[in-house]
Amino acid sequence: MADGCGKAKIGPSILNSDLSNLASECQRMVDSGADYLHLDVMDGQFVPNLTFGHPVVKCLRPKLQNVFFDMHMMVAAPEQWIEGMQAAGADQYTFHQEATDDPKTCIRKIKEAGMKAGIGIKPNTPVNVLDPFVDLVDMVLIMTVEPGFGGQKFMGDMMPKIQYLREHFGTIDIEVDGGVGPSTIQQCADAGANMIVSGSAVIGSDNPRETMNYMRNVVEEAIQKSQLER
Repeated sequence: MADGCGKAKIGPSILNSDLSNLASECQRMVDSGADYLHLDVMDGQFVPNLTFGHPVVKCLRPKLQNVFFDMHMMVAAPEQWIEGMQAAGADQYTFHQEATDDPKTCIRKIKEAGMKAGIGIKPNTPVNVLDPFVDLVDMVLIMTVEPGFGGQKFMGDMMPKIQYLREHFGTIDIEVDGGVGPSTIQQCADAGANMIVSGSAVIGSDNPRETMNYMRNVVEEAIQKSQLER
């Protein structure tokens, strides 16, 4: 991991939880030490699955008042949902570079709405397409599975993308999402990721707190190691 990584944070992906009991499942994750919550929004167009939209976020917000909501917007035309998500109480709006012809305008609208901006790429997208946008956003998301499909294995060959971003853009928050758990966290940490999305590995754990603590510690140790190597 190169110099300058941000703080280690673990964000459970709530799509893996019992959706009929969503608010209490979110609270269970927060009580277990989650640093933020990762909410997957799929529109059935950009990805083949359909999940939930801003009405669900609006219902969750008053029950989880001080929790950071990281919205992973796997949607076509991400610009059209910015206002609704802001009004619903989203904190960060992460869209896909592949979903819009004008990422800079999308980023500007997100910031103008008072949210943090994130930009993500699918596995088949080369990482250097992000070069013009990294300095404009708060976070970059590297997918380690194909978004919209469940039950996929972690793609370790995505780690060079994370290394590239860490080496070229220093302190940017780098999030990794897809098949990440205790067995794959070391690869992510060594590459330079500091924001870790984890679904079934945390939600389905007998001890979510222990699982998140383990992954956070691995990332923190990698950050400390990189600082010592300066």
